[in-house]
Amino acid sequence: MGNKRSQVVWTYTYIIAVIVLAGVVTGAAPKKPVPVPFGKNYVPTWAFDHIKYLNGGSHIQLSLDKYTGTGFQSKGSYLFGHFSMRIKMVPGDSAGTVTAFYLASQNSEHDEIDFEFLGNRTGQPYILQTNVFTGGKGDREQRIYLWFDPTKAFHSYSVLWNLNQVVTISIWDSGSPSNQPMKIYSSLWNADDWATRGGLEKTNWSKAPFVADYKDFHIDGCQSSVNARYCATQGKNWWDQKKYRDLDDYQWRRLRWVRRKFTIYNYCTDRKRFPVMPRECKIDRDA
Repeated sequence: MGNKRSQVVWTYTYIIAVIVLAGVVTGAAPKKPVPVPFGKNYVPTWAFDHIKYLNGGSHIQLSLDKYTGTGFQSKGSYLFGHFSMRIKMVPGDSAGTVTAFYLASQNSEHDEIDFEFLGNRTGQPYILQTNVFTGGKGDREQRIYLWFDPTKAFHSYSVLWNLNQVVTISIWDSGSPSNQPMKIYSSLWNADDWATRGGLEKTNWSKAPFVADYKDFHIDGCQSSVNARYCATQGKNWWDQKKYRDLDDYQWRRLRWVRRKFTIYNYCTDRKRFPVMPRECKIDRDA
């Protein structure tokens, strides 16, 4: 993550969610992820026969056909930490498909930090949609075009979550997930009722199976029981330290560049849905 060819988009909500995309250094890059096989940290959750294991489980493929998609989750629940994996998205005509990478709690008052990569017709750019749920309430969607092709090579997608904030293309300082452990999930599924051009573009099943590739299933987090309310090692971990509590000036500039050039939708500026600007948007330098 820290070399001159890595580019990072910081996305938060009292987590610092980091999407390593294409090519520039950042000020306070997270520690380099430790690549480990899928089975060390993760287990399948559904349609086990739609997950293919390669190279001893260090590389897996999720597949989607007209009958089912598939997904997996972390073995443990975590209250803060750094979570990373490398993904190569569904290539070609991927309209209607969604590749999701997210954190979610298991309790009744649902917390979630959500990244969904929306497929498109061949030659059209992928769209990244983010959302955040706190206490069961979401409706914090943002969408951007990806300015690189996520199907040509593996790219690292990471979440750095600490007690101070989360980044999701807008900034949150309160009302964001902070006292419920979450599991890490990923899935590949059909959402052609909404995913591409609001559902106008349907999944072309003649192109199935649709395949997404994964490597390097890194977890460095505070593992906690589902009902825990604090991390026993709070303040002692590298991702708790001061330099990871906010974006530096360089990272703010990179975030503004992404917003200005690639934003499709930002709930912070949607006055039909939010006549009064949501509180977290008021501290956002670009809202």
